[in-house]
Amino acid sequence: MDLLVLVIAGSVIILILSLIIFIIWCHCKSSPFSYVLSKNKSRNLDDISLSFGVSLFTYNELEDASQNFDPSHELGDGGFGAVYYGKLKDGREVAVKKLHEHNYNRVQHFRNKVEILTKLRHPNLVVLYGCTSGQSRELLLVYEYVPNGTVADHLHGEQANPYLLTWPIRINIAIETASVLVYLHASDIIHRDVKTTNILVDNNFCVKVADFGLSRLISNNVTHVSTAPQGTPGYLDPQYHQHYQLTDKSDVYSFGVVLIELISSMAAVDLNRSKEEISLANLALNKIQRCAIDELIDPVLGSNTNPEIMNMITLVAELAFRCLQYDSDMRPTMNEVLDVLMDIQAMGRIDAYDSTKDLQTVTMQPLPETNDALVLLKDFLHSPVSVASEWQSNNSASTTLSINGDGMSKKNHINT
Repeated sequence: MDLLVLVIAGSVIILILSLIIFIIWCHCKSSPFSYVLSKNKSRNLDDISLSFGVSLFTYNELEDASQNFDPSHELGDGGFGAVYYGKLKDGREVAVKKLHEHNYNRVQHFRNKVEILTKLRHPNLVVLYGCTSGQSRELLLVYEYVPNGTVADHLHGEQANPYLLTWPIRINIAIETASVLVYLHASDIIHRDVKTTNILVDNNFCVKVADFGLSRLISNNVTHVSTAPQGTPGYLDPQYHQHYQLTDKSDVYSFGVVLIELISSMAAVDLNRSKEEISLANLALNKIQRCAIDELIDPVLGSNTNPEIMNMITLVAELAFRCLQYDSDMRPTMNEVLDVLMDIQAMGRIDAYDSTKDLQTVTMQPLPETNDALVLLKDFLHSPVSVASEWQSNNSASTTLSINGDGMSKKNHINT
C-alpha cells in the first residue's frame, strides 16, 4: 500500500513538473523578448527609444497601417522577414519589416539592425523611423517608404522597362550607390548584401540603399572579420566565400556585379543562361576578356549609335572588371570607384556639348590635369586590362594600379 502511494505521489509530482515546464516553454515561445529581458534588463527593447533615439510603435498601430499585413501590401520578402506597405495615422507612408517568427537570432538581429541604422545619416540611405516596443508580440521595423521599387525591378523584374533607365540615369544610380558604400566603409560598416534588390529608387530614380540585415560593424584596427559567408548568390565575394574573411572589398565585388547589371540589364543569376554564364559576373569577365563588350551592353542604351555613350560604358565595364577580380587586393577601394565614376560622368557631360566628337577623338584625347582618376582605354581592343592608370582618391591615401605584363601591381601613396 505504501509503495502504491509513493508511485502515485511520484507520478503526480512528475506531471506537475511537466506542466510547469510546458507553461514556461509556451510563454517563452510566445514572447521573443523573454530570454533577453530575463537575462539582462538593461537590454530591454523599451529602452531603444532612449539609447538609440528612435520612435516606438505599437503592434496594433502598425497592423492597422498595413491593413493587418495584407499580402497584397507585401513589398518584398528577404532572409530575415517580409516588408509591407503601410500608412500611419499621421499620413506618413512607411515600409514595415516583419521579422520571420521562427528565426532564433531575431532579437539579436533586431537590435543590431536598429543600432546600425540609427547611427547613420546619408541622403541615399533609407531612413529608419522606429520599431516596436518590448511588449509587442512581434519584432517590427518601420522605414520610410520609397515608392518606385528597386533597381532590379526596373532592369529585369516586374516593372522592367529598360527604356526608362537611360544611360545618364544608370550612371547616376551607380554614383549614388557608390557614395553610400564609401560612407558606410568610412563608418567601419560593411554592408555585406549589396545587390540591385537592395537599391530602392524614388519617382525621380534617386537612390535609397536599404537592408542592413547583414551589415557588420568592424573595428578600426582589423583588416577583416572572420565569419561564415552570408549574402546573395551571384553577388557573393568568392574570396570571402572560400576563406570566410569579410572585408570592405567584399562590398566592392558585389558592387562590380551591380555595375554589370546596369550595363547589361541582365540578372545576377539566371538559370536559363548557359552553364558558364549562369553567373553574370562570370559572363561579364569572359566577354570583357574576349574584347566583346558590345555583346554585354543592353541595346536600348544606344551605344551602337552614340560613341560618347559607348565610350562611357566601356570605361564603366573596365571599372567593373577590376571590382570583380578574385584577389581582393587587386580590387579598387570604394573611394577610388566613386572617383572614377564621377569622372566618367563628368566626361559625358562635357562631351554632350560637342556632338562632333567621334569615339577616336574622345578616347585618345589627353587628360586634363584635374581629371587624374579617369581611366581611358586607348588600347582596350587589344587587352581587357590595358592601360596603366593612376587612380587617385580625394582622401589622404590613394592607390595606383598598373599593368605589369601578366597582371596588376598595387602600391599605396600617402599624401602629406
